Amino acid sequence: MKIALDAMGGDKSPSVEVAGAVLAVKEYHVEIILVGDEKQLKQELEKHGATGLPISIHHASQRIEMHENPASIVRRKKDASIVVATALVRDGKASAVVSAGHTGATMASALFILGPIKGVERPAIATILPTLQGKAMMLDVGANVDCKPEHLYQFAIMGHVYAKKVMHLENPRMGLLSIGEEDTKGNTLTKETFRHLKHSPLNFVGNIEGREVYAGNADVVVCDGFIGNVALKISEGVAETIGKLLAREIKKSIFGKIGYLLLKPAFTSFKKKVDYAEYGGAPLLGVNGVSIICHGRSSPIAIKNAIAMAVELTESQTINYLQKDIAEMMASYAEGMG
Repeated sequence: MKIALDAMGGDKSPSVEVAGAVLAVKEYHVEIILVGDEKQLKQELEKHGATGLPISIHHASQRIEMHENPASIVRRKKDASIVVATALVRDGKASAVVSAGHTGATMASALFILGPIKGVERPAIATILPTLQGKAMMLDVGANVDCKPEHLYQFAIMGHVYAKKVMHLENPRMGLLSIGEEDTKGNTLTKETFRHLKHSPLNFVGNIEGREVYAGNADVVVCDGFIGNVALKISEGVAETIGKLLAREIKKSIFGKIGYLLLKPAFTSFKKKVDYAEYGGAPLLGVNGVSIICHGRSSPIAIKNAIAMAVELTESQTINYLQKDIAEMMASYAEGMG
């Protein structure tokens, strides 16, 4: 299996991407196509002694900067690394694309080059969150800031399929992120979406409040991209702040340092559960191909894990199931509402 890696997108590219690619090919049965400036990539590969590893380079002369408008720039910069990497998937030369670059550009490339799945009006970015019961998926977390109820219903279907095929849940519980459990709580969007989900074939458990997400009261949590992104960034900030506050308190006394040594395995396990790097990236669901979006400040470990996610999505044939199940569930929903 070949994975196209946009090597010029992250905050510390291409060094982080190359390091992550080297880790991935050593751990997984996968080939990596590094897409970007050939000269820079060769220099980075030499630093890692990557001779003989299943890593190749596909030259791309341009990159998309964070300040550029994604929709227009993707059309103009046809040799940008993310555009070229996505085209490799379209042309069958790679099974998936992974990028830590401009999120909007990654989305625009996937939409323009791979195209949306039939029946999907808006693709969604999904993320995996740690919970007291294991893991949960939340979507959308940033692709669509303004949504209609029909969009959230489509997100729910995509989350349902992902949870079944990748998280291996037989009948995933579907929750709608809102400000109260009652169906009368929320805004116009959530109230109308509640009605859509209530009459759907999905295992809808009702509204989910923010505090219930991490309790694990639902396996899939649906929301619009504005709320989802705010919730995700707050969660990341809380996790980082707790870590820094703990470190500050530990350093205050000898007893704190001794306590840390005794509890180090527990702290390490906790950090692993809440560190975004452990989950790698976020799949863009709703396009005709596997596209993984990574954090701009991803570490080599995060890149490696994002590649692992791309492999898992490809092997599970999740895109094929999405293409099939969206049509079937939309038809079933129409009958139920009729």
